[in-house]
This record gives sequence, C-alpha cells and structure tokens, in this order.
Amino acid sequence: MKRSRFSEEQIVGVLKEAEAGVPVKDLCRRVGISDATFYHWKAKFGGLEVNETRRLR
Repeated sequence: MKRSRFSEEQIVGVLKEAEAGVPVKDLCRRVGISDATFYHWKAKFGGLEVNETRRLR
C-alpha cells in the first residue's frame, strides 16, 4: 500500500484549520491536496485528536 505524504498529525492540523474557518478551497490549494482528499480525511479523521488517530492504526 502506498505510504501517505502526510502524517496523522498533519492531517489533524489541516482539519483543525478548516474548523477554525479557513475556506476549504484555499486550504486545499495551500496544502496541495484535492477537495476529494480533504473530505476523505474529514470522514476518516474528523473530530479526532492526534493521540486518538494513533489508535486507528
């Protein structure tokens, strides 16, 4: 399986920025991901903290 370019900590950080009010389009452009990737991350990691994402593994 392909290894992700982003760690769980980075993914949670991006999701927290979106919750803080940064527009998704601008956030995706800055980070270098597609909208679909963002919403996939949101479905998988939304509402979790960094220490909780480690338990997913």
